[in-house]
Amino acid sequence: MLVTIFAPADVHLLEIAGIRDALFEANCKMPSGLHYRVSLVTEQGTPERSASGTTYLPDSGISHFRGSCDTLIVVGPYGEPTRPSDAVTQWLCEQAHQARRYGSTCTGAFVLAHAGLLAHRRVTTHWQYAKRFAEEFPEIPVEPDSIFVRDGPTFSSAGVTAAIDLALALIEEDHGRALALSVARRLVVFLKRPGGQSQFSAALTAQTDTTGPMDRIRLYILENPRAKLGLDALAKVARVSPRHLSRLFSAELGTNPAAFVESTRIDIARRLLEEGLAPIKAIAHAAGFGSTTTLRRAFQRRLGVTPLNYRLRFQTAGPGDPLEDNNASSLS
Repeated sequence: MLVTIFAPADVHLLEIAGIRDALFEANCKMPSGLHYRVSLVTEQGTPERSASGTTYLPDSGISHFRGSCDTLIVVGPYGEPTRPSDAVTQWLCEQAHQARRYGSTCTGAFVLAHAGLLAHRRVTTHWQYAKRFAEEFPEIPVEPDSIFVRDGPTFSSAGVTAAIDLALALIEEDHGRALALSVARRLVVFLKRPGGQSQFSAALTAQTDTTGPMDRIRLYILENPRAKLGLDALAKVARVSPRHLSRLFSAELGTNPAAFVESTRIDIARRLLEEGLAPIKAIAHAAGFGSTTTLRRAFQRRLGVTPLNYRLRFQTAGPGDPLEDNNASSLS
């Protein structure tokens, strides 16, 4: 099964390495079946410098590439990529039309969109460039809050490390959840399921800084979701007046304290649903909702699904033992 990775100039090397390492681990754990072969292609096929300055050697240039691929992946360069050359556009179109599936990581979505290969397909990209993408390609629905999106033969993933999420999703699609989970454990990452996980989780946001009043509130809510989290209580945590806190929420987050508390509790509940097997009632209590009814209403209002349906779609824990390691397989 040939996976072709096309790398534009100034690429994030981690995206290439993340995909290749995940597929390598899948090969090592695959007792039988169709193993992955990976070919890294650039426009010229000569040694390239990544955005961070590391030199890497592609397997081929587009003019020397032979055969058709099963899966075509365009990885993202640093920043917003420029329009690809006519030669690259023609090559991408030829490969995509022959492939079973094709897609992008990070800002690689811009490259495919410029080539006309994403028209009317739902996509995601790095959150920082999602608005620009929507403005430049209004005919392509962009989902800036998704980690991974699959639409027909196309797929796309969010920024940089989400390339690993994409690889795990493709492994799961090809060989099942047990193998994908085994690879995730081997790489010491979470098994991300297609779509749904947010690029803007409260846990990630809270890690950026912990010195200001809003940062103290973020951490407090995450650590104490079952506490009384009304405006007065949060103002004491932030060490500001309730009126000033309301203004801070509006100015910095564009929301009010109650909505932010609910959003954070939903984020906590989502993680518990994805990663564990606790009863819904216990999760509602742990996330601070108090009852399954309150949890269900919040999920339906914010996410459009019930907690049970969310678990069925995105849960990573469950039956299926990881396969034993073997080192007989390799990528070429």
